[in-house]
Amino acid sequence: MTQTIGVIGAGAWGTALAQMLSTDGRDVLLWAFEPEVVEAINSEHRNPPYLPSAQLSQTIRATGNLDDFAALDTVLAVTPAQVLGRVLEGLGKAPRDLVLCSKGIEAGTGRLMNDVARAASPGSQIAVLSGPTFAHEVAAGLPTAVTLACEGGNEQWERLAPAIARPAFRPYYSDDVTGAEIGGSIKNVLAIACGVVDGLALGQNARAALIARGFSEMLRFGEALGARAETLNGLCGLGDLVLTCSSTSSRNFSLGKALGEGKSAAELMADRKTVAEGAHTAPVLAGLAAKRDIAMPIVTAVNAILSGSPPRDVVAQLLARPLKAE
Repeated sequence: MTQTIGVIGAGAWGTALAQMLSTDGRDVLLWAFEPEVVEAINSEHRNPPYLPSAQLSQTIRATGNLDDFAALDTVLAVTPAQVLGRVLEGLGKAPRDLVLCSKGIEAGTGRLMNDVARAASPGSQIAVLSGPTFAHEVAAGLPTAVTLACEGGNEQWERLAPAIARPAFRPYYSDDVTGAEIGGSIKNVLAIACGVVDGLALGQNARAALIARGFSEMLRFGEALGARAETLNGLCGLGDLVLTCSSTSSRNFSLGKALGEGKSAAELMADRKTVAEGAHTAPVLAGLAAKRDIAMPIVTAVNAILSGSPPRDVVAQLLARPLKAE
């Protein structure tokens, strides 16, 4: 008998993962914070606030009670990064395998999500699922490839890969949990920068240059924290960066575009139903880079724009930096 798999977090990405996991007929338990979302999923098999395009499988059951996850061995955590620790602390029993699908760095502590999860659920073995994914495409069954980084190595991979892989959803193995997390966190900040470029109508040349130079910042930061370059050159780094920096389907890109068009960060964040994780990650990342003396001028520029500096002035300052070797 195929065991039920759990997904904590019924935003767009969590709902899409639940839908994907259900395609082999498996029962999927999906936790949602909002009672109205639980009701809509169970009665209508839809999630109108977060993923209105998807007609959800009959085998997905929603709940607002984390105690319902006590019997599950495999749980995917897909909450916003800044509340991950608090939500995981509500689990009555630590699952054997806890797969982190949230992308960000915890404000206040500077911890990566695997460190947050390890403290909140010490009995679990941690894995990180990250890569170039738009939720609506995964929910629609379009082909997708991701990195599945397992701290438990091949033994954990051999448990998780059959539970997560589907014909249109292909995980690739890694044991570099730190690298998988850093790629997913930094690309959100760089996507805001690319959105700003689009909002200011600075052209495709500028966007391509920003992606390339931003990727250099990702590599520098990752190396400082012990990530492997080969991880960041893969799906969870460069792959995710290219996708997120090129479409308004990205929440972070669309936030940056609106900033470039002259809207204020405070106004935009107050109006957003969904979370643009890069806005929370940027100040933490900029602080960590400064503390470790890691050159990350694009990340610093995004943080300045989010703090209220005029985007055109920030871009001018970036372009005026001293010339150097690539």
